[in-house]
Amino acid sequence: MPEQTWEATPAALTEIALDLRWSWNHAADELWRLLEPELWDLTQNAWVVLQTVSRKRLDEAFADPAFRAELESVLRERKENAERARWFDDGRKEALTAVAYFSLEFMLSEALPIYSGGLGNVAGDQLKAADDLGVPVVGVGLLYNQGYFRQHIDAAGRQFALRPVNDPGQLPVAPVRNAEGQWLRVPVALPGARVWVRTWCARLGQRRLYLLDTNDPANLPEHRGITSELYGGGPELRIEQERILGIAGWRLLRLLGIRPEVCHLNEGHAAFAVLERARDYMAETGVSFAVALAVTRAGNIFTTHTPVAAGFDQFTPDLVASRLREYAEIELGIPLADFLALGRPDGAGASEPFNMACLAIRGCSAINGVSRLHGEVSRRIFQPLFPRWPQAEVPVGHVTNGVHTPTWDSEESDELWTKVCGKARWTGEQEYVGENLRGVSHAELWRMRNAERRRLVDHMRKRLARQIAGHGGSRSEIEAARRVLDPDTLTLGFARRFAAYKRPTLLLWDPDRLLRILTSQRMPVQLILAGKAHPQDLEGQELIRRWIEFVRGSAARSQAVFLSDYDMQLAQEMVQGVDLWLNTPRRPWEASGTSGMKVLANGGLNFSELDGWWAEAWSKEVGWALGDGREHDTDPGWDKAEAERLYDLLEHEIIPAFYTRDELGIPAGWLDRVRESMARLTPVYSANRAVREYTDEHYMPAAKAFRERANDGGRTGAELVNWRREVELHWPHIRFGALHVEPGAGELTFTVQVNLDEVNPDYASVQLFADAAEPGGAPVVETMSRGPALVGCGNSFTYSKTVKTHRPASDFTPRVVASHAAASIPLECDKVLWYR
Repeated sequence: MPEQTWEATPAALTEIALDLRWSWNHAADELWRLLEPELWDLTQNAWVVLQTVSRKRLDEAFADPAFRAELESVLRERKENAERARWFDDGRKEALTAVAYFSLEFMLSEALPIYSGGLGNVAGDQLKAADDLGVPVVGVGLLYNQGYFRQHIDAAGRQFALRPVNDPGQLPVAPVRNAEGQWLRVPVALPGARVWVRTWCARLGQRRLYLLDTNDPANLPEHRGITSELYGGGPELRIEQERILGIAGWRLLRLLGIRPEVCHLNEGHAAFAVLERARDYMAETGVSFAVALAVTRAGNIFTTHTPVAAGFDQFTPDLVASRLREYAEIELGIPLADFLALGRPDGAGASEPFNMACLAIRGCSAINGVSRLHGEVSRRIFQPLFPRWPQAEVPVGHVTNGVHTPTWDSEESDELWTKVCGKARWTGEQEYVGENLRGVSHAELWRMRNAERRRLVDHMRKRLARQIAGHGGSRSEIEAARRVLDPDTLTLGFARRFAAYKRPTLLLWDPDRLLRILTSQRMPVQLILAGKAHPQDLEGQELIRRWIEFVRGSAARSQAVFLSDYDMQLAQEMVQGVDLWLNTPRRPWEASGTSGMKVLANGGLNFSELDGWWAEAWSKEVGWALGDGREHDTDPGWDKAEAERLYDLLEHEIIPAFYTRDELGIPAGWLDRVRESMARLTPVYSANRAVREYTDEHYMPAAKAFRERANDGGRTGAELVNWRREVELHWPHIRFGALHVEPGAGELTFTVQVNLDEVNPDYASVQLFADAAEPGGAPVVETMSRGPALVGCGNSFTYSKTVKTHRPASDFTPRVVASHAAASIPLECDKVLWYR
């Protein structure tokens, strides 16, 4: 990447174009518009604009005082941003120097199409927020030759998958070069061959995203295609992609001299990184793989986004053996059977598939879901890995996702937020912004919303006209497309991946009733839809076709549109302008959902199933909810009931609230919800909050724990390995003796005898356990005090504990759990013995 340049030169223009900060900062938008306005409006890709314009046009621009003044203004802003103090600088810099963030996809800008959907959205938004906050995160991903498929919908409503090539020369990335100027290529050994992995860098302000690709001329043709498609091909391609991501990705960081204390896995795809990190530590210190994993896992964090067990990547033992036997036996120094056990739920079943989530769990010190509800779901999913532990104690927490607000807010909302909260509102702690926003008048909010809706309608008309022209529509059809929608009508948005569990046709359950809602003369409604179905998901494609049939074949053609090729740019246009965002998944299969978060800053409201983030965010003051907070699986009777509830709420509450106006023509009740939603939810469901939470509650503790285990050549890691071996050897022989309970006034005293056999008493903790007193509460866990050794009874002790409680004694059960001051229990040792 070029060095930072502060003078108004062509080199500075190149540097600005290669810094994706322009995709959310917007300070340089006018520069690209002055150079090539039509291309900029169509692509929003600064690098493409700069690559496309002629030398003559650049010379003319630099000769224009207005252009030079604009460039100088952008350079001043960049310099001020680079030099400003950041949130992370306040007492954290010495404790954490680097976090490596691994993800199979990153959604940063439509200029860099290496994403599919929500997973990439989270990765990209968190990387941007890390730059805003100054958190030293380094991204690692893959540069796909074709990326995710592009969608074409024909006149019959059928989806076709197109795969245009990602020309690296047209992408805002640069080759990574070593000190001698040579392109940095990472070698990875495959059975019988070596694969060269090329490396690229995308800049996001002060942060870097390193991208790997195998399309190197020195590679065999089949190896050049490893990084061809995102979520394409079969398991053979996927395991190679994940090996490149995790193994070559970690090696690249070392070649660059980056030594992260923390490795953050964004989903299980990246789990091979924990093995390569351990191998790297082995090479550095000479310790065994077991010790290296014990040391390095302290600095590894696993975020799962998957709401069903079948959603994790799983590979057959034969496939893993064919691809990774040499890596296991030669580079890690462990038998293939031990390698396979790391990825199996029970660790021993010879026919069990190798599960990447299991590998991630066994290589990390902390695991989290992406919403409070998803944390509960994940504890249920991972229960088989901790079979003797209550579900509530399965070691999975949650950090609810958030979106990078500057990426998704509109020009109009940005102006309003800046007016009431200042320009730096999203770059540090932002708890104050809600109170400031509550002072905004109805009139100001209504002006903003009307301007956003007008802009949305203009964008949608242009897109629809281009879409119809693209599949050979007539001139009259194209002209009609330029008149669809109305800038003063209540506008609903629905856009996401079309899959059955998301129930994208729930709103279409009763087409006649929906048509009456849309075409009401007194309170009309309009609907904007978009979304892709996976190329192999025929059911999802049929759901798209049903919507296309409704939109094109009904009397609502001017009030309902389906836009093809749902991408980041279309998502931005929609979330900035719609009045109401719909989401109708089957609970609990929406792990978090971020699309509804994107409307918050723009004054859009949510109407969603009580699933994912909305299950914790919803209240009647900020939007509307579907569902009863319980799970109903695929019950068609429940789907019907929810569809009717959806229509009822729209007809009797939501639509009237929008059209009930005061003497100034303002919907005061609607705007009360808008104001409260913006003030209460925008700061909370932001990537700013999520990254600060990850930093303080995960990254900092993980970095500290890793350093402590790595001290003195990994001495603590070796102690942990020996501790676990001793515990596992002797644990089957531990026995409980007599239990006595003595009641008192508002308390119970428990005394129990335990024979620990040959287990060191410091390696076993005797506890009292009781289930939570109320649904959703935390279980009661009280550590019992150890008395003197019982005379003549070997390694036996009496343990006692007095508990202040009014619950019956039968609610409490003694248990013995493995214990070590440096270990995470039950993640690193799940041994537990229950009294009964």
